[in-house]
Amino acid sequence: MLNSAILLISCPDRKGLVKEISSFIADNGGNIVSFDQHIDEQTKTFLARVEWDLEDFKIPREEIEREFSKVAEKFSMNFKLSFSDEVKKVAIFVSKQLHCFWDLMQRFYSGELKGEVRLVISNHEDGRKIAEFFKVPYYYIPKTKENKEEAEREELKLLEEHAIDLVVLARYMQILSPKFVNAYRNRIINIHHSFLPAFPGAKPYERAFKKGVKIIGATAHYVTEELDEGPIIEQDVVRVNHKDSLKDFIRKGKDLEKVVLARAVKWHLEDKILVYNGKTVVFE
Repeated sequence: MLNSAILLISCPDRKGLVKEISSFIADNGGNIVSFDQHIDEQTKTFLARVEWDLEDFKIPREEIEREFSKVAEKFSMNFKLSFSDEVKKVAIFVSKQLHCFWDLMQRFYSGELKGEVRLVISNHEDGRKIAEFFKVPYYYIPKTKENKEEAEREELKLLEEHAIDLVVLARYMQILSPKFVNAYRNRIINIHHSFLPAFPGAKPYERAFKKGVKIIGATAHYVTEELDEGPIIEQDVVRVNHKDSLKDFIRKGKDLEKVVLARAVKWHLEDKILVYNGKTVVFE
């Protein structure tokens, strides 16, 4: 496996940015393996993901952030440094719908998703057998209006104990508090159907079926304090028509939810997502 460093960068666009970043890497013996950049013309923002081989890099990895900060300060950069050999610790939250949970666990188990599922948290017992099959601890924490604050304290404590880097809501049918969201800003990924805002709430496929929609889909996004309004990571759609039954709608919708969520989780684990101005850039 390539041992590399990864920088996610955003800053006001200026001449010389690419040269300065490339020189920092090349002058210290690094070999750039990927340099993906984008300019947001509306805001004149420079956005980039840079990855380079550390084999002959002269700066010890524990000092790279400090040394690059000198470049960042010069150009008013916001940046995040990570390393390809780091394995992020993941927590999955699930309720009664288990299709996304089952799909994710298989992808982690096969190595398609580079991360370690440290625990599963649910407000129902339905997913326990799946967690046990993959030998992952399963915590049943029921939630009601009366105990929500106490339940979240327990959840946050578990996440802290397991040093969780990413929380995935695999059809977890509970709203997280602002305190919870703030503790894992841009580190909570949710999946939902793409009918919003037309069919919010329960049984969206049933109501869409009655309206005779022609496209259904799914959206994966980071969670914010505003319900289902967070920065979108990935979306996909499939066409439906009068020949499709309600069961077909639900089946096609669930298939899309699985794929879209898996893509979003994969890109986050590979440090390919940069959040800015309430939206995302996903680098290839």
